Amino acid sequence: MTDLTKIREHMEVIGADGVHVGTVDKVKGDRIKLTKKDSGEGHHAGHHHYISTGLVATIEGDRVRLSANGDVAVTFEEEKHD
Repeated sequence: MTDLTKIREHMEVIGADGVHVGTVDKVKGDRIKLTKKDSGEGHHAGHHHYISTGLVATIEGDRVRLSANGDVAVTFEEEKHD
């Protein structure tokens, strides 16, 4: 099991395929809160998104690698308006 306490602010979150998914804002409970700058466009712009820590495969230096490819991991994001 990956030590989630090693996840820090500003770490890059990448999919299993190496595709950039977002940047860590903070860990809140069992979710990683991504920065707003990675929120996308349109109705997604300006909102924080969250990814379940259950998707974390490994922590490699300053990167959090997920167990799902980047395009799939994005579909698991939970949008929160805060």
